[in-house]
Formats: sequence, C-alpha cells, structure tokens
Amino acid sequence: MALTISLTIWRWVERARPASRCALTSCKRSAHRQRGRTEIGDAFFSEVPGRIAYGGPGSSDPLSFAVYQPDRVVLGKRMEDQLRIAVCLWHSFNWPGSDVFGVGTFDRPWLTPGVDPGTASHAKLDAAFEFIEKLGVPFFAFHDRDVAPEVRTYAETRANLDTSVDRIEGHMARMGARLLWGTANLFGHPRYAAGAATNPDPEVFAYAAAQVKTMLEVTHRLGGANYVLWGGREGYETLLNTDLAREEAQLARFLTLVAEHKHRIGFTGTLLIEPKPQEPTKHQYDYDVATVVGFLQRHDLAGEYRLNIEANHATLAGHSFHHEVASAIALGAFGSIDVNRGDYQNGWDTDQFPNSVDELSLALHEILAAGGLTAGGFNFDAKLRRQSVSRSDLFHAHIAGIDTLAQALLAAADMVEHGTLAAPREERYAGWSGQLGTAILSGSVTLADLERRVAAGGIDPRPRSGQQELLEGLVNRRIWAVDRVEGPKDADASRAGRAGGRRS
Repeated sequence: MALTISLTIWRWVERARPASRCALTSCKRSAHRQRGRTEIGDAFFSEVPGRIAYGGPGSSDPLSFAVYQPDRVVLGKRMEDQLRIAVCLWHSFNWPGSDVFGVGTFDRPWLTPGVDPGTASHAKLDAAFEFIEKLGVPFFAFHDRDVAPEVRTYAETRANLDTSVDRIEGHMARMGARLLWGTANLFGHPRYAAGAATNPDPEVFAYAAAQVKTMLEVTHRLGGANYVLWGGREGYETLLNTDLAREEAQLARFLTLVAEHKHRIGFTGTLLIEPKPQEPTKHQYDYDVATVVGFLQRHDLAGEYRLNIEANHATLAGHSFHHEVASAIALGAFGSIDVNRGDYQNGWDTDQFPNSVDELSLALHEILAAGGLTAGGFNFDAKLRRQSVSRSDLFHAHIAGIDTLAQALLAAADMVEHGTLAAPREERYAGWSGQLGTAILSGSVTLADLERRVAAGGIDPRPRSGQQELLEGLVNRRIWAVDRVEGPKDADASRAGRAGGRRS
C-alpha cells in the first residue's frame, strides 16, 4: 500500500516538474469549456476539471459561484480586492481529518506514514496550488511545517523548507498567486507542550526563535503581505506551576526580537498576532483583542503589531465576531481576518467554514466603514467535517464560504452607502460635539465645575431611546435588499453608477 501511494505521489511530482508546468500556463490552456469552467487538465483534483466560474444564484452547478465575482466593483474596488481571499494549507492539506476519538478520514496520500518527506511535501504543494488555481483566489497562507515536516535535525528540516520554498516560488510565478501571510508552527512538536516563548526552558525559547527567524525570512522572500504569530500554547494549564510575571516578560521579549528582525531584514509587511482565549491550554495570554492590545501597550509594542482576528476564537472568548472586529478597529489594531465559525452547541474551536451572511455583514460593515482592508485579507483556515471525504468537498466548502463572504460584502457595502448605522450613531453622540461635550473632552472643565452646573439647574438630562430594535430591523432590511441576481454591471450602474466586469 505504501509503495502504491509513493508511486502515485512520485507521478504527481514528475508531472509538476518545470518541463511540464508550462502546460498549465494560461497561454497553453485548452479552449474547451465544461460546465462553465476552463479546462486545465487532470491532476489530484481531476473531479474538478477547470477553474470555478461565476454561474449566478440560479445556476444548478454546485461547482460555480452564486455571488462571488472577482471583477465586480463594490464601493470603488473590485470584489477580489475588497476581500483578498486566501486558501490556507494548514487545515486543507496538512490535516488528515482526525479527532481525539479517531484517525484521519481524508484522502491525503502525502500524509501517509512512511512516505518520503520531500516527495510528500512536493506532492502536497502541487495539489494545493492546483486547488488554488482552480478555485481562482489570489492568495494563500501557510505554516513552515505545512510544507516541510520536521525531520532528524534542524539543519535537515531547514534544507527541506528551502526546497519547498523553491517549488512555491515556481507555482507563484506560474499562477501569479500571492502570499497573504506566513507563520511558524510553534505548537505541534512535543517540545512546545509547555509553550514556546513562555516555556520554562530557555532552550525551547531559542528553538522557537530560530523557527520564527527562518519563516519570517521565507515570508519576506516570497513577498508576503503579513507575518502571523499564533501563540497556540502560550498560556498555562495550571497556575500551580506557573510564574505569570516571568512568562509575560518572556513573551514580550520574544515579540520584541521578532519586530527587531523584521526591520533588520527590511520586511515591510505587517506583523500580526491572532488572539485566542483557551484550547489547547486552560488560559492563553492572547485571550482577546483588548487583552492583546493592553499587552502590546504595556511593552511598547503597539506600533509593531496588528491583529489577525478569527471568528471562532471571538466566540470562544465570549464575544461576537462583530465585537472583536469593532474593538480592533476602535483600538487602532485591526489587521486581518481568519474567517471561520464555531458551532453554538460546542464549546471548542470547530473551525467550520462560514455560512452566516448576517454575522459576516456586520463585521464587514465595520471594516468597510473604516476604509477597508489594506495588507490583510480573509483567509479560510477552516476544516472540512470528518465525513466530507470526497476530494471535491474541499471545493464545495470554499465555494459556499466565499459566496457567503461575497454576499455579506454586498450587504455591508449597501449599509455603508445608505448610512444605515453611521447616521444613527452620529445622531446618538451629537451632544459631544456641542459646547458641554467639547469642554469635557478638552479638559477645560473640572469635576467641581460640572457639579456647579448641575446644582444650578442647568443640566437635567432625560433618558433617550437606544433604538436597538429599530436598528436591528434596518440592518435586516438592508441585508434582504441586496439583489443576488444583479450582475456586476447592472448592480453598480443601478446603484451608484459604477461599472464592473466578469473575469474571462
């Protein structure tokens, strides 16, 4: 069985050598069309013969987009540029579909024990970039261990990573794909059982620093827009053996070293931290947006880092995704989005693909109202369910998630254009622009001054309605008002005189 799988992987690797890669370039694609998709050729995802196209909401083809149109103009920018969607190699190609009660269920031959690590990594990368090309999204993201599993020594692992990065560069050049972010896996190996930067052993700290240095340089080499630090085990399982002050100091020192190296190598991308409250630890130091921002401010790092917000992590922390996005924007720390969701009946990080336009539209409204994404994007670091064992299920999951995100974008843009929330908010706080409000905020009045005004009878406020129910209804009306049938030209021309086009 292992020999058969190895031979199959070898064939994938041979197929992707430079001599045959040119067969996948746009200039040599067959003009044949099948169900609206451009023929690319048989490979790992042979069930999906070509690029996913826009079919519209009335299409009966599940391998087509119902809403997402990359060239459709939304608030002056192409939909693709507003969303900056990325496929993540971590859960989609490096997770076998296992859980605590069972082994992997997915058809991922490169994860089979005994397969040569280099051969497996190359096959994995070829399948991943075949998927990205057929899905037609502009970005990808990965951990170091996604493309170069750890072997006997650090030097060998580093050499394998370099080889994989060479292959990634080839795929990027061929496809025009871009790296949204890179990161280092500082949680999977047993050495990180007690954390990486916060580990009680300084040698573990040093090993983690070496990994991050390497991966930061790889991200820089590949032109990555961001570098993410996810503290998967930076926390504690019990306070009985934990020195909180010491571990905070260690984490601050680690993040300082990373920021210093970023500037040393000339990396101009954004450093991101991804908050998470717990799991796998009992408590993590990057609990939520407010916690991370407070930590950065305490250690003079607020100017060096922004936040990569995951929807499922927000709900694990007892917040809504909307809250975490709004908090990051209000605190000047918003960076990027890990767009997944949890299950409301489960108290853990289920990492499911997004399916709620209502939830995403509110978060997107905050982002658009603040000027939209810059270096960040929406990465799909989400898991298939263990019973979704068909190779094409990965396409169905991403297509549905991307359509949900696209529909939420349209609803959010509609709310921005209509001032659905902006106008009521401005009216609610209008008094702070008046004489009393400006005097308070400027510091020109004291507590005694305010008491004298109230005692003199000049101030006697009455309660005002917060209009929550009205606003909830208005938001729903705007979500319902977005016409899913409108094409890129019709929608923008009828609403704001903008014109868009469809990707050929």
